[in-house]
Amino acid sequence: MTTDNFSHHAYATHATGHDMTQNLSDIGTKTSELYETDFYAWTQEQAKFLQDRKWDFLDIANLVEEIESLGKQQRQELRNRLGVLLGHLLKWEFQPKLRSKSWIATIREQRCQVSDLLAESPSLKHYLAEALEKAYQYGLALAVRETSLDYEDFPAECSYSLEQVLDSQFLPGAQLE
Repeated sequence: MTTDNFSHHAYATHATGHDMTQNLSDIGTKTSELYETDFYAWTQEQAKFLQDRKWDFLDIANLVEEIESLGKQQRQELRNRLGVLLGHLLKWEFQPKLRSKSWIATIREQRCQVSDLLAESPSLKHYLAEALEKAYQYGLALAVRETSLDYEDFPAECSYSLEQVLDSQFLPGAQLE
């Protein structure tokens, strides 16, 4: 039975009230199976159930997991963006003779992306200090990977304040000429 047919069957059964207990059990099983076999179809089905207020048909366990995962993804994106930003700030500071428009473009882009992320999810601002600390390790690894410098050539801990990192005018050392 296709997802659409399954949904229509479930709705029809719900509307008639026939064998409701068995059908709800079957719906839960099929919905959980759909989650494992066709995630996109599962998301569409769950959205339809929500829109139609079919609360008994929702795959609660997997919905909870996915919603929690979305929050974690937002935090991870913030750390990743800050890591790329910090890596390029380190490259900018520690390799002044190799500075390029590409580096400054990446710095600006990451600041914009962080700003947009914080505007879309303001509660992430409470996580910024922790994210900066974790992201510094990502940035440090990026700087070591993309330069001829070693870990010992960089500060062990982030030497930039959160305000500096997010400040669109801040560049450690001299500006691009």
